[in-house]
Amino acid sequence: MRRTSRPGARRDDSAQFPGVSGALPLELNAFVGRAPELACLAGALEESRLVTVTGMGGVGKSRLAARAAAVCAPPGGARLVELAAVTADDLLEYAVVEALALTDHTARPAREVLLEHFADRRVLLVVDGYEHLVDPCAALVGALLRAAPGLTVLAAGRRPLGLSGERVVPLAPLGEPDALALFTDRAAAVVPGFALDDATADDAREVCRRLDGIPLALELAAGRLTALSPGQLLHRLDDRFRLLTGGGRDALPRHQTLRTAIGWSHELCTARERLLWARLSVFSGAFDLDAVEYVCGGDGLHADDVLDVLSALLEQSVVGREDGAAGVRYRMLDTVRAYGADWLEGSGDAVRLRRRHRDWYMGLATWCELEWFSPRQAEVAARIEAELPNLRTALEHCLTEPGDTRLGQHLAGTLWFYWVGCGRLSEGRHWLQRSVELDAGAPEQPDDFPQARLKALWVLGYVAILQGDPVPALAALHECQDEAERTDNAVAVAYVEHRRGCLALVGDDVRRAEVLLRSALERYEEIGELNSNVLMARVELAMALAFQGELADAVRLCEDVREVCEDHGERWTRAYALFVLGYAARCEGDPARARRLLEECLVIDHTFRDLLGAVLAIELLALVTVDEGDPAEAAVLQGAAGRMWASVGLPLFGSRHYNAPHELCEERSRAALGDVRYEECVREGARLGMDAAVGRALGHGPAPDDGPGAAGVVPVVGPEAPDSAPDAGDGTGAARTDGVEPGGGGSRSAEPDGGAASVGPGDDGGAGPGTPRPAASPAPGSGEATG
Repeated sequence: MRRTSRPGARRDDSAQFPGVSGALPLELNAFVGRAPELACLAGALEESRLVTVTGMGGVGKSRLAARAAAVCAPPGGARLVELAAVTADDLLEYAVVEALALTDHTARPAREVLLEHFADRRVLLVVDGYEHLVDPCAALVGALLRAAPGLTVLAAGRRPLGLSGERVVPLAPLGEPDALALFTDRAAAVVPGFALDDATADDAREVCRRLDGIPLALELAAGRLTALSPGQLLHRLDDRFRLLTGGGRDALPRHQTLRTAIGWSHELCTARERLLWARLSVFSGAFDLDAVEYVCGGDGLHADDVLDVLSALLEQSVVGREDGAAGVRYRMLDTVRAYGADWLEGSGDAVRLRRRHRDWYMGLATWCELEWFSPRQAEVAARIEAELPNLRTALEHCLTEPGDTRLGQHLAGTLWFYWVGCGRLSEGRHWLQRSVELDAGAPEQPDDFPQARLKALWVLGYVAILQGDPVPALAALHECQDEAERTDNAVAVAYVEHRRGCLALVGDDVRRAEVLLRSALERYEEIGELNSNVLMARVELAMALAFQGELADAVRLCEDVREVCEDHGERWTRAYALFVLGYAARCEGDPARARRLLEECLVIDHTFRDLLGAVLAIELLALVTVDEGDPAEAAVLQGAAGRMWASVGLPLFGSRHYNAPHELCEERSRAALGDVRYEECVREGARLGMDAAVGRALGHGPAPDDGPGAAGVVPVVGPEAPDSAPDAGDGTGAARTDGVEPGGGGSRSAEPDGGAASVGPGDDGGAGPGTPRPAASPAPGSGEATG
């Protein structure tokens, strides 16, 4: 919208508008935040004659539109038409005439009066609260814009008007800083002298988070501080609709309480839209269309109609859309979800919907486990990261619903690749421990998941190993082995033996580790198992051989693993094979090749946000850097690694084998630099964050990030290094030969491949990544660690 006045100016030719009915409201309290949104609206009003601000009830559409109109008013001024109180379509045009204080005693239709009035004026008309009159309002606005070239309309409502040329500006809740500022400002208005301090700031911040940053909810919550402290307010938010009442007497009726604000949107929905709103409340966080169609379809809402009904809820700002690494997803604010949950409970359908939700995510986890050993590995990591809130809900349901314990064990065990490969060791152990404790010591009962407990046990043992907690690891593995041998479960026996080999490796018993890992590989081959776990066993065997100086055999094993990984598109295990190859190259006196291999390893680790794999690679790159003659840079890298270990767990697993390269690097760097300079360099490195440390190790360049890291994935890999890190490695991780300098290494006969045919990921009927096959009673995945 072109104008002759500057954006900040406001001209108001009140003579053209007798009376004050349509005047913009004066602000009675501070306008907090929204600077980017105001700038966006100003730009939109420059380019379009119809701009619509959309958003859920209470998000601040009216206040923002009024502020934008005041800032961007053209020479003819700005006028407000508030339509919330208009109850009938045929009263709309009369209400606009009244708001503009137009006097006309003729028999002309109200629309004709409006068309004549705006015909030659340059005016910004703000239309607010039209949701219940969207069709007649759209017709009127369209007619006015076609007849009055100087008119610009700024609409504020819960859905667009749907006219050609309309510029829609969705309004999200406030971000944390602005939400906290608004809450504090409104609290100070009702509680003299109110200010946040160390005792109240965290509670206030959590209140803002729990209320989704919705301005209306924050203002109502601040009003409760006349009787409650921020901490007391926080504890009462479970019943937010009952608590958040008592808006100002001058507020619109729909803004008097949080329930009426959300209820206004609910009343405007059709019966099917209300039904879907209630059913969507079973989801936690974001969800996708496939999940909605499966979980919410049926019994009054056909699956084929779900998309149309969901689109209507999107249009009305009940549901929001997100685009990310996992594709298009949808989300309801917690406050909106809570309103729907009340309706779902009242309908008596909540139990059935929660079971369908559980079944869908059981099926998703099974599909992702199969696809982990494929070129879709990075996609799987991003998908599980995005679905984590819903997976947690499904796990909680399984572990609290009578009779579903085995389902919980199956789900927790099936997600082994995420707990171990994506930086979630601690959380994985939480779910696994809970699942196996629920039926510990209970009499054996027939069920559909005879292997579920066994799988949960060996995965629990694996996670405990990587956390550096050998006693509970041994307990879980021994229980699993006893039961697997009793029931003649060859798959579980193979996985248990593999994990016992892992434990021996990180415990510096490398000869025993070699024996156990060779035996596990033979068992894997006998049962036709080939997946990331099997390849990791080969890499761990290679590490055990390298620790014993058998570098040639270690290299042959890892080259085989590298080839299989390339054939299958597997990257997670491949990074650890590259680590062992880099370790061997360094020991054989080829630091240039070692650097190339280790840098490639580090790039993959960082792509997955694999903290353990990355820190192991940086540790070894520090030693290579000393070999290249730069002890100062090596010390910087050691400092960076030291900071990273604090987030991983026990540095280098407390293993003398894994620690040897670090000790050698420190010894040589101190000798070259002196203690004072060495410590300075270490402190410099300790100031580097993860990305900066990776960039430094790769040659001062920016750290690459082209994979699931964008979704926050933090994979764990696990040599057998007990590691409490969220990114435990796979056993290939730390290069060292007990102080062997470059050039060392013997040879022995190469290890046989140890794994043959595998069950392909197509067993689920070809479901793609966006369409995992849900299963009411999903069977353990056969292609990935089914023990």
